[in-house]
Amino acid sequence: MAKKSKKQQQAGGTPATVALTAAGVPYTVHSYDHDPAHPSYGEEAAEAMGVSPERVFKTLVADVDGTLTVAVVPVAGQLDLKALAAAVGGKRATMADPALAERTTGYVRGGISPLGQRKKLATVLDESASAHPTICVSAGRRGLEVELSPDDLTKLTEAVTAPIGRA
Repeated sequence: MAKKSKKQQQAGGTPATVALTAAGVPYTVHSYDHDPAHPSYGEEAAEAMGVSPERVFKTLVADVDGTLTVAVVPVAGQLDLKALAAAVGGKRATMADPALAERTTGYVRGGISPLGQRKKLATVLDESASAHPTICVSAGRRGLEVELSPDDLTKLTEAVTAPIGRA
């Protein structure tokens, strides 16, 4: 995987790619033309990049017992809210208000990255990520993805790994 230079990051980087560069983590940036009419940001990314939907992960923000929590699950499935709550020792999880998720992370819906968020939130990565040498997550804006190892994503976000996705 190619690593972008610091100069390239400052020129057009997102907080996610800047965080990856600062951490010295190898990653690849994939960009594509976002179609606002597409019904699913994640599926659009997988199709545009020609990557299996099982390797492209969406970043969702949920409210677990009053605390915002990030869930990273394959676009091929859905988030199991009950499993997410259990993974962080909570009782109940609901999807967070989109405007609150955007304000808290500093990203827009469809471009929320688990990396480089304005406020660091507890993060849970679906255990299926470990089945792949690399996965793709949002790089911080629609039409931009980063590919990196699940281990690097886990370390950088201090994520818990748990079975939070369902088919």
